[in-house]
Amino acid sequence: MSLGVPPPARDQLWTTKIAGVILPFDAVVLAGGAAARFGGADKPGLDLDGRPLLAHVLDAVAAAHRRVVVAPPRDVPPGVLLCRESPPGGGPVAALAAGIVHTSAPSVVVLAADLPLIGPAVDRLLAGVEAGNAEAAILVDRNGRLNPLAAAWRRSTLLAALAREPPRGRAMHRLLPGVPLMLIRDEDGWSLDCDTQADLDRARSWFAAGRRPGGSWADA
Repeated sequence: MSLGVPPPARDQLWTTKIAGVILPFDAVVLAGGAAARFGGADKPGLDLDGRPLLAHVLDAVAAAHRRVVVAPPRDVPPGVLLCRESPPGGGPVAALAAGIVHTSAPSVVVLAADLPLIGPAVDRLLAGVEAGNAEAAILVDRNGRLNPLAAAWRRSTLLAALAREPPRGRAMHRLLPGVPLMLIRDEDGWSLDCDTQADLDRARSWFAAGRRPGGSWADA
């Protein structure tokens, strides 16, 4: 598999519509990392409802003009670009820096590959970028924790934030100082990240009960 080579441009600029406004966007999904809490297993490939976690996250950004996965070599759906950070294992900011060069839309959604319920939040994040003077929109969980790996950015602002410091080993939160943010409240468990086996088991129990992103998660 050839990594880092963009697929042919799509004939149609895919968009999402929010309140009748067409918002073109690209998406970068970070699917690397050591997955130490899973014993080094391939976390994006873990099964949820018969499909890998990564497939659920890619579904959430199916409307993107271009979808980029930053990860070690792996199978990805047709039309999805696979690339790798340099050096490998350089951390999430290094991975994001590698992925964003393959984007061109004015807005970029940035997601971790372990967020299988994130779908309903994507439109809200994109709307947040368009609201007022915000340059990025970040999902905030019920405990008030910001998740920079569930976010939408103006591409120009993200490029500037990435350029401030060398990306290797840099924490995602270091991208945020000085950036006007729109905080998007997690209304229904969208921010569940399958960071531990207990998290994955919880997501599996919801799916087994017939619940899906966009349904009611609050009481599961």
